[in-house]
Amino acid sequence: MKQKVVGLVDYGSGNLRSVGKALEACGAAVHVIDQPSGFLRPTWDILAVPGVGSFGESAKNLHGTGLWNPILQWLQEGRPYLGICLGYQLLFESSEESPHVKGFEILAGRVVRFPDGKLKVPHMGWNELIIQQPALFQGLVSPVNVYFVHSYYPIPENTDVVSSECEYGVRFASSITKGNIVGTQFHPEKSQSVGLRFLTHFLDSVQL
Repeated sequence: MKQKVVGLVDYGSGNLRSVGKALEACGAAVHVIDQPSGFLRPTWDILAVPGVGSFGESAKNLHGTGLWNPILQWLQEGRPYLGICLGYQLLFESSEESPHVKGFEILAGRVVRFPDGKLKVPHMGWNELIIQQPALFQGLVSPVNVYFVHSYYPIPENTDVVSSECEYGVRFASSITKGNIVGTQFHPEKSQSVGLRFLTHFLDSVQL
């Protein structure tokens, strides 16, 4: 099988090193992208967009580096994409965190904050997944626990795209799959063997 090459987007808002190392551990070659000129003749098969911080700041950084429009075009063409945390949230239309900032609008829905209550926000640490689409979770023994760090979560209008859910005061979509586009609210790169298995299945699912 041909080695998959992942274009890892560096826009100053992601846990780039650990994501890159996790992808390499799963057999991918990683190519860091920090300029829009790289999209003119892309040398990668899959685009990966990580992200930590705020929805608005991430969008601002992507626009400021000129990477927003090339990523949007990649998504609109339905090419293989992995969005982690903010790279997942940005697939949606908007976020309560930054009300006047638009996302990529690839998925209908918005990003909302966890309600105030007994549970601490942000949701931080290990939590169990409720698997809805098993393809990318094959071979994982229940319970499937992954690592989260977030205060906001998306609500997809089309629940058919939801591949896993999680409970934290509310039940939320912890990952989605729409064709070649995959997004995770959890951090595969911080989820040890489970995260690596998930990334391996994702890489294997991409047909070149």
